[in-house]
Amino acid sequence: MIATIGLFVLGLVLICLGGDRLVDAAVSIARRLKIPEIVVGATIVSLGTTLPEVLVSTTAAFQGSADISVGNALGSIICNTALIAGVTQLIAPAKKVARSSILWRVILFFSVIVVMMVTGNLTGGFQRPVGVALLLCFVFYAFMNVKYPGDEEEDEQEEEKKDGSLVKDLVTLAICAALLYVGSKLLVDNGITLAEMLGVPERVIAVTFIALGTSLPELVTSLTSIIKGYGNVGLGNIVGANILNLLLVIGIPGTVTGISVSESALRVDAPLCILVMAVLTVPLVIRQKSSRLQGGALLAIYACYVVSQFVIG
Repeated sequence: MIATIGLFVLGLVLICLGGDRLVDAAVSIARRLKIPEIVVGATIVSLGTTLPEVLVSTTAAFQGSADISVGNALGSIICNTALIAGVTQLIAPAKKVARSSILWRVILFFSVIVVMMVTGNLTGGFQRPVGVALLLCFVFYAFMNVKYPGDEEEDEQEEEKKDGSLVKDLVTLAICAALLYVGSKLLVDNGITLAEMLGVPERVIAVTFIALGTSLPELVTSLTSIIKGYGNVGLGNIVGANILNLLLVIGIPGTVTGISVSESALRVDAPLCILVMAVLTVPLVIRQKSSRLQGGALLAIYACYVVSQFVIG
């Protein structure tokens, strides 16, 4: 039991360290190659912080643990939005958010998750055609980020001088990817073992501990952005990461093996994803800023959600 918990924690640590450094390396490479900052934030940074979820879900799919795969994706969205965005908006509410920067991303998120809910209820899962469709949506999302990034003002951000070389950044990227893989494997294997030992359903472990663990890179990025005075960067990363959780975290294992989905995920987790994203983003679209009230509401929702998972499973 102690060894299992130790390996589970080690997996979380490796994911946190690997995800954090991977984002730094990715941004450094992007800047060296003169890729616009807004594109880096909306694609490379979000992709980097979502890699743990991608690796965990893909590994779980190969091992036949569908509840881990789908639960991790939806649980990460809930954690990203209700916990991480809740904390950051409570500390430093977003200001002057350009509507053109967030509106199309919000519409894409809600459109995809509603279609997925309908498909899941009709077919009981996300098979290869759905997985392929989600990956094609990712291609569309990447294209939109490059073609129509929005009107976010990045002038305030000073471009940091990067030491070292492109080769060093590439090596760091590879090492961090390896750390993420090892960490995700430890997390999945020992998460399933812990679930069996404690008699807790895999889905509960997936949407709480594992989802929180794989969301640590988003937490680090968001808190760092607040400390540096760029809170909107962290907010954008949360929205982007949530979209990638749908398109890649479910899309990749869905394409590779096809995955089933539990009724609880469709009845509870997916609707809650819609609720917390609405609480976070609707005021941003209407008022172009957020408030501490939103942050408090999101944290209250997350607390109730976590408690309910262990009470009713």
